[in-house]
Amino acid sequence: MTIYKHILGDQFYKLHPMLQKRYKLSVGKKFKATGVMKKISGGPKWMYPFFLLGTRWKFLFPEHGLNIPFTIVNTSLIGPNKENQVHWERTFYFKNNKRYFNALMSLDPANNSVKDYLGEPSIFYSDLVFFVTEEGRMLIESREQRIVIGNIEVPLPRIFQGIVHVTEYYIEEKDVFSIHVLIKNPLIGTLFEYEGEFQTNDF
Repeated sequence: MTIYKHILGDQFYKLHPMLQKRYKLSVGKKFKATGVMKKISGGPKWMYPFFLLGTRWKFLFPEHGLNIPFTIVNTSLIGPNKENQVHWERTFYFKNNKRYFNALMSLDPANNSVKDYLGEPSIFYSDLVFFVTEEGRMLIESREQRIVIGNIEVPLPRIFQGIVHVTEYYIEEKDVFSIHVLIKNPLIGTLFEYEGEFQTNDF
């Protein structure tokens, strides 16, 4: 059972059938897709150095734009401590740069959430909770967040957090997945946002 089926329980079967196929992902298998981000935008200009620094860890980036090609690869695997993990590799192809937004997810059954370690090596942690709408869409929201410094994890007060909202659904008329990711801070507002569509030949 994948971490997503486990966390959603019976709700998993309320997802659109194509989202069920996408998120069941057996151990050792990959989900690969290509698409276009209709828009990628971010926070105020003074944050540019921080986002540029984040590219060293494949975690966020300062570039913005419209109609940006991208690929996504999800790999289901077993981690060193024998827990199920899913590696996320999101690659964005800007005119002059290739940027990444990578993560490693695993299950936290005690809190009924997914552990999301962002960056390579990880520099940011977020608890994620998953929901399914009546229309069969996947909703993902962040909860507790921490800065990761080596083996030390420092909790972030909510006022300093990047609060995450993700919506993913399937558009049957176009035979595509649609994704919208929004990261906001209570003080600054929008820190990072992308919205686009992607297709797969994996099934």
